[in-house]
Amino acid sequence: MKTVIKTTNLEKVYNSSVAPVKAVNQVNLEFKEGEFTAIVGPSGSGKTTFLNLIGGLDKPTRGNVIIDDTDISSMKESQLFDFRLKHIGFVFQAYNLIPVLTAVENVSFVMLLQNRPKEEMEKRAKEMLEQVGLSDKINVRPNKLSGGQQQRVAVARALASKPDFVLADEPTANLDTESAFNLLDIMSKLNKEENITLIFSTHDQRVIDRARRVITLVDGAVSKDEYFDK
Repeated sequence: MKTVIKTTNLEKVYNSSVAPVKAVNQVNLEFKEGEFTAIVGPSGSGKTTFLNLIGGLDKPTRGNVIIDDTDISSMKESQLFDFRLKHIGFVFQAYNLIPVLTAVENVSFVMLLQNRPKEEMEKRAKEMLEQVGLSDKINVRPNKLSGGQQQRVAVARALASKPDFVLADEPTANLDTESAFNLLDIMSKLNKEENITLIFSTHDQRVIDRARRVITLVDGAVSKDEYFDK
């Protein structure tokens, strides 16, 4: 399996008024194509910061993030925007759907930014909504959808543009048990059937139980890196 992400001596330091805080501390990791990884650890351990660094949403203080042989660490913001658009899918805890757009329009949004042909966008968006069990909700706006349904739209949007990998930051945190299990069933299925690389930041044992790799961060550093046969 090819390596899709590699971090070398990755650090993020925040200069507080009291003392510098290493949110991410000398992290050296590789992620292979098709992995389903959970990044875990106590609050303040650096999970979200690490996800933001490998997703190009934040810049490291030191070290490198290499995605598909491209070092994104020193890219300008405009370059990063284009790179994220082409290579990375995001799923956030807060869904981040656009309220005035329907489900199919929300799923199409990233492809719209990529200047895909209209017919291709609509076809792919409808296919992804069907994959996540929302083919009957394509013309419904977010305020008419449950939390679980909104998160499934967000997953469909993240996957629609066929990114190299998907980063999910606490995607089940706002969901009830049934919705969380439904979402994880869908993402596990897509991971196995379409070989989509998934990296979760999570506290949720339900996610950890599905992951085939679990990386534990403590004080910004890797404490454990475990693989499971699932």
